[in-house]
Amino acid sequence: MTKQDSIHTFIVLAYKESAYLEDCIKSVINQTYPSRVIIATSTPNDFISKLAKKYNIRVKINRGKTGIGADFDFALQAGETDLVTIVHQDDIYDPGYSEAMVKAYQKYPDSLILFPDYYELRGDQKVEQNTLLKVKHFLLWPLRLTTGKLKFTKRMSLRFGDPICCPAVTFNTQKVQPPLFDNEMKNDVDWHAWEVLSRRPGNFTFVDQKLMGHRIHTGSETTKNIQNNLRTKEDYQILRRFWPDFIARRIAKLDAKSEKSNQV
Repeated sequence: MTKQDSIHTFIVLAYKESAYLEDCIKSVINQTYPSRVIIATSTPNDFISKLAKKYNIRVKINRGKTGIGADFDFALQAGETDLVTIVHQDDIYDPGYSEAMVKAYQKYPDSLILFPDYYELRGDQKVEQNTLLKVKHFLLWPLRLTTGKLKFTKRMSLRFGDPICCPAVTFNTQKVQPPLFDNEMKNDVDWHAWEVLSRRPGNFTFVDQKLMGHRIHTGSETTKNIQNNLRTKEDYQILRRFWPDFIARRIAKLDAKSEKSNQV
C-alpha cells in the first residue's frame, strides 16, 4: 500500500517554533501503516517551512478564524481521508499507532472517534503510571467493557472527567465534521467535543494499548491553564452537563487535585 491509497492522515498542528516539532514529525512519518502527513498552522514561519521542506510535507495555512477551537476545526477539515488524527506538535506516536487505528476502524466502521491509551513524556522520561494516568485509565472502564456504541456508555466515561487524551484521537470524517470544537474555551475544547459527540449515534472505540506519548512541560497550554485555575472553571462548565450544580462543583475540585500530577 502507498500513501496515495491510505485512509488515514496525520494533521500536525504547528504553532510558532516548537523545539519538539521535528521529533513529532519523525514519529508520524515512521509508521508501520503509510499514513499521509500534513502540517496545519495559523502562524506560518521559516522554522515550520524548513521542516516541511526537509520532510517533504505539505503545509496548509489557516488564514481564517484563529483560536484553539478554530485551529482544531481547521485541522479536522484539512485531511482528505476517512480517518484524521489531529497531532499536537509536542507529542509523539509509536510506530504502530496508525495501523492500530485503521484496523479498529475496519472492525468498527460506525466509530465516531477511535483512540488508544497513552503515556506521558517528561523530559527524557517515559512515564506510564502516575495518579492522573491511573484515574483516566479507570474512567475508561465503560469503553473497555463494551464497544462504546451506547449513549449511556459513552457519557458514563465522561461523567467524572475527561479520560480521553485529545492528541490520541482519530476522527472518522465521514461522521464527524467541523464545527465541533468550542473556540471560547482554552482548555476543555476536547472534552466539550467528546460530550457533543456522545449524544450522536456511533462508537467511541477504545484500543487498550499505550500507543502515543503526551509531553508534559512548562510551556504547554495544559500546564499554564492548571496554574491559573482556568482548567477547574472550564471543568465545572462541562460537568454541569452531567450533574446538578453542587455535585459538579465537588467533582471539579476533586479533579483539580488529581491534575496536580500534570504539573512539572
